[in-house]
Parts: sequence; structure tokens; C-alpha cells
Amino acid sequence: ELLEMVSKGGGENAILRHTQRNKKLFVRERLKLLLDDESFLELSPLAGLNMPYGDVPAAGCLTGIGKICGVWCVFMANDATVKGGTIYPIGVKKQLRAQEIAMQNRLLSVYLVDSGGAFLPLQSELFPDKSHGGRIFYNEAIMSAMRIPQVAVVCGSCVAGGAYVPTMAEEAVIIDKIGTLFLAGPPLVKAATGEYVSPEDLGGAKLHSKVSGCSDHFASSEKEAYECIRNVISTINYDPLPEEVIEHDSPLYSSDELLGLAPRDYRCTLPVKLILSRLMDGSRFQEFKANYGTTLVTGFGHVEGHLVGIVANNGELSHDAALKGSHFVQLCSQRSIPILFFQNTAPHTAEPTSISQAEAHSNRLKAQASMMAAVACAAVPKITIVIGGCYGSESYVMCGRSFSPNFLFLWPNARVALVDSRHFSTVPHTGDNDCTGDESELKHLKEKLEEESSAFYSSARLWDDGVILPQNTRKV
Repeated sequence: ELLEMVSKGGGENAILRHTQRNKKLFVRERLKLLLDDESFLELSPLAGLNMPYGDVPAAGCLTGIGKICGVWCVFMANDATVKGGTIYPIGVKKQLRAQEIAMQNRLLSVYLVDSGGAFLPLQSELFPDKSHGGRIFYNEAIMSAMRIPQVAVVCGSCVAGGAYVPTMAEEAVIIDKIGTLFLAGPPLVKAATGEYVSPEDLGGAKLHSKVSGCSDHFASSEKEAYECIRNVISTINYDPLPEEVIEHDSPLYSSDELLGLAPRDYRCTLPVKLILSRLMDGSRFQEFKANYGTTLVTGFGHVEGHLVGIVANNGELSHDAALKGSHFVQLCSQRSIPILFFQNTAPHTAEPTSISQAEAHSNRLKAQASMMAAVACAAVPKITIVIGGCYGSESYVMCGRSFSPNFLFLWPNARVALVDSRHFSTVPHTGDNDCTGDESELKHLKEKLEEESSAFYSSARLWDDGVILPQNTRKV
């Protein structure tokens, strides 16, 4: 339901105004004209959901991965039906994440610019810092230096800082009558000089194609512009990932059964091999150290013909399990095998109450630190799927967001938090003191933790690359 809502951008009235009054294509129609086929992985579609400054989840910016002329590309497209494509802090974060993916995976980048520039009332949250809006232009320069091609289409307003996106791209197309490019529009010219000037005369397609040279290609229509970009990409001579069709088996068990296996209660952990058997080619899994440290499952298998190493929670991460994980991750790194992490952290047991328990606890922490180092230093692609709980230090050990996996996705039932709110079950009584206030405060804290640990709260803030349906995991 949420994805359906997001797909409508700013809503039906905004789409009508965009398409009928302004004679422009909706952003998703633009992508259809660009892409080779329907297979398009939208990134963090729920970014901005129920956040205080954005009442529309689409965040005014659509990002994703798809193919043009057989070349994998990252797309960054403004959705002008959401507040005129104005850039909010979450929109900046979304574009920066897309550029990070482009750099890490050396993917050609395509910008579809239709934006009123930065949302000025929030300028302090999206302009001054190194992780704010200016970083987009910095990244464009760095990507060019890395020889990662970038192309852009000016398919609407392109104002203020947004004007640097197409001018820093290697090739840009501007569309007649609807594409305009300037640092400040006609109202500011009037305010500054008293002069009336039309958007076309100030920064239209003919001006930038014939006079300024800011645009490399003139298109008389949107359809022509996207054909032009496809032609540009076909002649870039850039295909860093030549793909061969790999024959592979389907799992022996239906992926639809993952809907019934997705954990809803985190007091116990489902045997994770039940989930792996519905994800791996032919349900084949070559387990590593099967009888040692069994609260972590490690081994090799194939997903759609690609060899991967699997690291999957199967209970609370013990000392032995963490040592096993370190060993296996180092093996994958040595053999250049990508790693798939499946996070389903069981809540921690009570804190140690004796010296022997404290020693065991310390040993486990030391082993987990060793695995953290192995995960951080493994020079292979890492993809993390949170299929259940993601709590505390095990988030780091299992390659959570702070350990920079290439991609991180959540199932809708996932919980992401430092601690499980159910651990705060009682307030210790101190005799004659009134604990009513403490209990009220505890109740409020538990409710806050519960709300902030949901998959949708996480995805709204771009702590991941999107919530995916369990049955689509292999495809994603």
C-alpha cells in the first residue's frame, strides 16, 4: 500500500497539473522511455515517509538502477509533482546515496533534472555541510575523474544549485519549451534590475544550445530527448560489467513461502536454513563449520547462478559463532567471493551476574570484535538483508549500515534498534520512593523505541536501500 502511494508522487491533482497544464511526462513515464525493459530497482522509495518536513514519501526525487542499451545505470530523477521537485534534506541524502552506489559499483549515472532548487526554509539542513547539497556537484567531478560517465536531461525547471547538475555532466540534453536552466529566474531578475524577461529568453533550450553552450543537444520533445540519451549511451563505449547468461536452478521450495517464514516474534529464532532453502539455486548450500558455533550459519551457494558466501544469524551470536564468522569472511575475501548477510538477531540474554558469566561475556565481545574487523576489511561486495531483528552490536558484526555494505535491504517485519524495547520490563523499586514517575518515563521510552525500530521508520530516513517483499529477495 505504501509503495502504491509513493508511485503516485504528489497525488493525482499534481500529476494532472504536471502533465496537462505543463505538458510534461510524469517521472515514471520518463524512465519507461529510457530503460531497456521493465526491470528497474527503485532505491529507498519510502524515503521521507511521515517525516516532519515532507508530507509526501517520494521526497521529490526518484533514484534507482536499470539498463540502457545493455549498460547498468544509476538514475537520479526529480519528481516535480512533489513540491515542484524542490530539494529537501532527505532528497539530498537520497541523491548522495545514489552517487555513492554509482562510484562503488562503477555505474553510469543519468540525471533527469526538473527541480526548483533547494527548499530555502531548510537551507541550514541541506546547504552548508560536507554531506549536504554541494556534495552532489563534488561527486560529479570525482566520478568524471574516475571515468564513470554521467549524462543529464533538462526536462523542466533547473534553477539555482540544480543548474550545476547538467552543466557538470559529460553530455546534456535540453528540451524545447519545457527545459529551462538558470541560477535565478525571471522574478529575481525583475527584483534586481526591474527588467522583464521570459524564462525562454533567460535560459531556454535555444539559448543554451546556440548561445551559452551549456547544453550539448537540443530536443524538440521529451520522447526525442530520451532517444538522444539512449544514443549517447550507446556510443560511450562503457560496459564495465559484461554479462553472460548463467544457467541456474530455481529453489526446490517456493519463494512465496518466505511470507510465512518471516519472523514476527524475536524471542526465538527460526532455523535460518528454512529461509536459505527458499533463496538458493536448487536449494543447495555447502555449509562451512556446520557443527561449530551453530548460532551462525556460514557456507557457499549460488543465487541466480552467482556464487556467494552466506553469513546468517541462527540465534544469539556466541563466542564460537563469531570466531567462525571471522574465519569464513576472511575466506570469502581471499577468494574474491561476494558475501550475503542475513540479519536476524535474537535479543540478548540478561547481563552477567557472576564472575564466570562476566568472563564468558568478555570473551564473546572479543570474538565479535574480531569478526567486526574481518567484515570491515573484507574487500568484496557485501549485501545485507535484515530478515528479522537487527539489535545492538550484532548489527555491526553482521554488516549493518555503519559497516557500509554495498546494499542493505529490509523485509517489512524487520526491527532496527540499539536494544529490544522488551528488555525494559520493570523499574527497580528502592523502598520508600514513589516509582510512578519512573514507570511512566519507562513506558514512554518503550513506546518510542518500538516506533523508531520499525522497518518503515528506518527506510524513511534512508538508513537502508529500501523495504522489499520477502518473496522478491532473489530478484533484488
